[in-house]
Amino acid sequence: MGAWGIKALERDEGLDVLDILKNEYVPEHPVMDLGEMIELMKEEVMLGSDFSQIDFLFDNTAMALAELYFQWKDNSKLDYDHEEAIWDKVTGFTASKEALAFLLRQLTDIKNEVPDEDGIREIVDLWKNEDSGEIAPAWLEHLNQLIDRLDSEQEARQMYNKNTGATLLAVPMTV
Repeated sequence: MGAWGIKALERDEGLDVLDILKNEYVPEHPVMDLGEMIELMKEEVMLGSDFSQIDFLFDNTAMALAELYFQWKDNSKLDYDHEEAIWDKVTGFTASKEALAFLLRQLTDIKNEVPDEDGIREIVDLWKNEDSGEIAPAWLEHLNQLIDRLDSEQEARQMYNKNTGATLLAVPMTV
């Protein structure tokens, strides 16, 4: 297993997510949709069909999708594979409240170390110091940032929907 950083997209498994998207999704979807990407990852068995299916690969994929989403939000582009320029074709990135909720739940389960059938959360166990049991602070901070940003996205949508609904109801209708 290759890893060169704390992010999910800095692991071989993260590159697998990018390869699937590059080959099976991006060519037909210039506007990426997080919900569709989650479903594709489930079909490719890169994500579990439900939250009871816990696996290192599933956790890494959920983190990678969150990283991609926030990379787009921060930069309005995805910066991979310059020789093929496939990522340059992406013109947008949408996310439904359900897709955001899915990733938030998956990442919160990681943080809370919801165990698999063997009693561990493999991705967390990987980042634990064998002697102290302490989780690597940089990785934990990254996970917490992803969770906080997903939570903020959901809150912002709820406020927007609440305000939009209130505004629409307050607008007088003219005949």
